[in-house]
Amino acid sequence: MKKEILTLLFAISFLTGCEDLDIAPGVPNCLEDKIKTLKKMSPCDTGNSVREFSFQDETVYVLSPGNCLRDGSAEVIDSDCNTLGKLGGLAGNDEINGVVFHTNATFVRTVWED
Repeated sequence: MKKEILTLLFAISFLTGCEDLDIAPGVPNCLEDKIKTLKKMSPCDTGNSVREFSFQDETVYVLSPGNCLRDGSAEVIDSDCNTLGKLGGLAGNDEINGVVFHTNATFVRTVWED
């Protein structure tokens, strides 16, 4: 009986400890880790998102930390999770690799949002 109770408690704690982030299929594993970190570390309760773009013949992802920050910046990473740059922020940066991002990037899909 003790063994069954311990097994049940373990199963309950395992199932309730997992967080389903509803991440779109086909994204790199490193991006899943970045999303978990973004959700945990963002100061904003809502508006966090990851969007996929085609930019300079590459798949890139824009990690936005929500909409509660006026001077927040969005990190742009490649499919290996290397940081290419940041958009927005205090300086209002709009370039990645010396190119204006929003006029040269093509939106593909929303990978995750909360």
